[in-house]
Amino acid sequence: MNVSPLGISSATLACTVPAQRCPVSSGQLLTACRLAWEQGGQLVALWSSDERDRERGFCLHVLLRDREGLTLLDHTLPDGGASYPDLSTIFPVANRMQRAAFDLVGTQCDSDDARPWTWQAAWPIDQFPLRRDFVASAKWEPGEEDYPFVRVSGDGVHEIAVGPVHAGIIEPGHFRFQVVGEKVLRLEERLSFTHKGIEKRFETLSIAEASRLAGRISGDSTVAYAWAYAQAVEAIAGLELSQRATWLRALCLERERVANHLGDLGYLGNDGGFAFGLAQFSRLKEDLLRLNRRVFGHRLLMDVIVPGGVTHDLAPDSAAEMRSQCVALDREIRLLRDIYDDHAGLQDRIRNCGTVSNELAAKLGLCGFAARASGVPDDLRCDFPLAPYEALAVRRAGHRDGDVAARVTVRFDEALESLRLIDVILDALPQGEIITALPALREFKPALGCVEGWRGPVWVALESGPADTIRRCHPHDPSWQNWPVIEHAVIGNIVPDFPLINKSFNLSYSGHDL
Repeated sequence: MNVSPLGISSATLACTVPAQRCPVSSGQLLTACRLAWEQGGQLVALWSSDERDRERGFCLHVLLRDREGLTLLDHTLPDGGASYPDLSTIFPVANRMQRAAFDLVGTQCDSDDARPWTWQAAWPIDQFPLRRDFVASAKWEPGEEDYPFVRVSGDGVHEIAVGPVHAGIIEPGHFRFQVVGEKVLRLEERLSFTHKGIEKRFETLSIAEASRLAGRISGDSTVAYAWAYAQAVEAIAGLELSQRATWLRALCLERERVANHLGDLGYLGNDGGFAFGLAQFSRLKEDLLRLNRRVFGHRLLMDVIVPGGVTHDLAPDSAAEMRSQCVALDREIRLLRDIYDDHAGLQDRIRNCGTVSNELAAKLGLCGFAARASGVPDDLRCDFPLAPYEALAVRRAGHRDGDVAARVTVRFDEALESLRLIDVILDALPQGEIITALPALREFKPALGCVEGWRGPVWVALESGPADTIRRCHPHDPSWQNWPVIEHAVIGNIVPDFPLINKSFNLSYSGHDL
């Protein structure tokens, strides 16, 4: 990112992606963000930290990404009464992140939207859980929150409230529709019902202990989160892993990608009135998860990736079983793809449904496979390949239509490509140790971890504390970027298509509501 015209000094930030860290003033913050936007950059994450114990007040962290790498902008706020400029005028996705930063740390933004995001009367409104003097064990009487949804008025306009408790066994989220007949005029989401205090919990754990927590942030992305966290720890330690460990990590990541795409392709068929698809893809996903359990000890691959390497090696007979499974899955996925493509009823439901144009995707910062289905080619495995992806030559999936059908197509393409990558990994898996001991870590050293998970890029910002403790850990799920896009994707569609549109993204509640 070219920030030299601003005269900002920078330091290298520990990360597998080229990264720099720059302290900025209020004016420089706005200028750097505008410059990044003009050059095609994206806002990756925004969070705050309490630095008063080190006599630094509070700090706003803004992570930007462009084709050259990452830039972390650090803006110091001297006290809780200071404020910083509203970045959502440049990056719309910043809105909810800024609101969450206030709810958790109390850093104020000069924004017209001062509604809470994470706070839902679970703690006193004048208390901020991520401040260092917050007493997490304190007890309070639960309050009530009156959240001011935006309403559309006019003849024939009706409001439909859905959730936060749903008929299915899913996580809670509230969706407020404004409709005329069945046509959606506006959707507004209200999330954060599953706030679990994960960022606060990180600060009570040692760096080694916290790897288990990282892998449980979002159960369907346990490999991606565990790897991103381990990356950050290893960057702080300056640790170089064995080749076998990195290749085994990639094997797990691609199996996680296949499992999630299989599950969602089944649910998408079911939501489109084609229950046969759900039955078949559920069967294939179950076979894959059972093999995970036999080989790595866990269906979802939890606790396989730890700082320093992996906890389970791959025996030759297990590798042979995986190869056979890849051949069978490839054959059945291609057959089911032909059935999906030829099913007139299903195609009628998914084509021209929930469309996100390339221009809208770029403006709102859409990421992951959903962005690739709208013609945004970003994929960390291709753009900034970490070991062993620089040797795997990932074939980037993509589409231009941006509708549910396009997202289905990209899922098929990525599942098949992941099976090819698994086969390549199994053939070329190096020999060697699977774990390397961590040295003592430097205190107060920041680092970033980033992995292209199945849903999109997963980020972990970590700062070490004294004696191998964690001073601050901020995990960031791609769902932060993508949830606001659904509000636009559903406009002009009918209410019964919302479950189909929503499932085509299948965003995380728990990964978003930390």
